[in-house]
Amino acid sequence: MDCPRCANALSQVTANGVIVDACHLGCGGLWFEQGELKRFDEAIEDAGALLAVETDPNTTIDLDERVTCPSCPDQVMMRHFFTTNHEVEVDECPSCAGFWLDAGELARIRALFESEDESNLAAREAFRNEFGAQLNEIADGNNDRAERIASLFRFICPSNYFNKAA
Repeated sequence: MDCPRCANALSQVTANGVIVDACHLGCGGLWFEQGELKRFDEAIEDAGALLAVETDPNTTIDLDERVTCPSCPDQVMMRHFFTTNHEVEVDECPSCAGFWLDAGELARIRALFESEDESNLAAREAFRNEFGAQLNEIADGNNDRAERIASLFRFICPSNYFNKAA
């Protein structure tokens, strides 16, 4: 499998019992298959060697360029913020649900929240701030409007923004 940013061959790195593909001696990016990133997105989780992937200082990449999925080569990845605080943008494959993180993004994600509970609380708060009026309508019994709003979120929101508890 090749790096979607610099075309370097990805090598396998094992951390916390999970094998992740890394662009070692290239741009330093990481490929997480579906569900793997959740094993490393908090500071309390052991990310080991994933935080120390060696890069080639001569490798230049364009972070604004859209990339294709390393697992689904015909699929252009979606670019979105990893959490509701809009600090770290990641690339996610709409087909296989894998994540591509550019060098340094894993460390930045891990610094955002101490725990999953803290992340969930921030997501609920952002949801309330953004949609408080609509939530009041829902509470007042406007189920038709509530269903339209829920459908909209299923379409536009990455799955990790709002969990079932939100």
